[in-house]
Amino acid sequence: MKPDLLSFTSKGIYCAAADVYLDPWRPVDKAIISHAHADHSRFGNKKYIAHHHSVPVMKHRLGTINIQGVSWNDPFSVNGVEFTLYPAGHIIGSSLIKVQHKGEIALFTGDYKLENDGLSTPLEMQRCHTLITECTFGLPIFRWKPQQEVFSEIENWWSFNQQNSFTSVIYAYSLGKAQRLLHHLQSTHGTILVHPAIAAVNESLSNIVSFKNVITLTADKNPIDYPGALLVLPPSGGEAKYLRKWGELRTASASGWMVTRGNRRRRNVDRGFVISDHCDFDALNTCIKYSEAEKVICTHGFTDIYSKYLREIGFNAGTEHAEFEEEEVENSTDLPVQ
Repeated sequence: MKPDLLSFTSKGIYCAAADVYLDPWRPVDKAIISHAHADHSRFGNKKYIAHHHSVPVMKHRLGTINIQGVSWNDPFSVNGVEFTLYPAGHIIGSSLIKVQHKGEIALFTGDYKLENDGLSTPLEMQRCHTLITECTFGLPIFRWKPQQEVFSEIENWWSFNQQNSFTSVIYAYSLGKAQRLLHHLQSTHGTILVHPAIAAVNESLSNIVSFKNVITLTADKNPIDYPGALLVLPPSGGEAKYLRKWGELRTASASGWMVTRGNRRRRNVDRGFVISDHCDFDALNTCIKYSEAEKVICTHGFTDIYSKYLREIGFNAGTEHAEFEEEEVENSTDLPVQ
């Protein structure tokens, strides 16, 4: 990678020619943000640039910030360097960031997925000279079923629980996975109640997408009024005391990590539904081959193993350290009374 295009620094991925960072993990003057998850969109930057659909969520999560919303496929220039955002398919508003300067093209994926979830704008993979990619699920054991099969499994599980007077609880990230579940499950079998953290994200997205018949779960809600309900909570919500009054629970987690039984045991859930907002192993390979990249840099996930695999199949691949996390951090367990 030419040093005048992109480099990895202690603050983040840096474009020196534009004096701008991509998803920085330390405060900087100007940041281009791939999506609104907390590990990619952090507090403290003087100016943010992101896709229009990410703006309301970033404002909700970061407070008063100086942010410019841009459109996909609409190039903009910073100090003579051309940047273009393309849909990444990860969550609503998620973007690939394409950088062009002096004949060189670099592409930063942020987080991305190939499967069209019916809610996020589908991925538009781009060709480039240098590709900076996540590989969160860069092992052959991670291969996803078609999402409709998984949603059918969830519906059947929920229906079984209703027939046996159990309350169904499914854990999902408040931004991304929760909206995907609601989009596919709302009004299918009964009432869905969501944690206030999820409800707040839904509200920030209300000009983009709406969810009918979804109720905010507060501590004063009476389970008698919602027989057979499905509760959608952040991953950290399982320890909350308010769950006790909802009777006998059946719990599940919706995550790509549910491929392995060990992860299900560690999360202390009855069921694991394998559904992810990241590329699986095959999708990663498909996207990287499509990019025709002369150099591939793996930034987070199974970086060493996956980059070794890429070298074995003919790519010039390596790794760089980035302070992105494999999962979104969630830390909300308490419910307000409304």
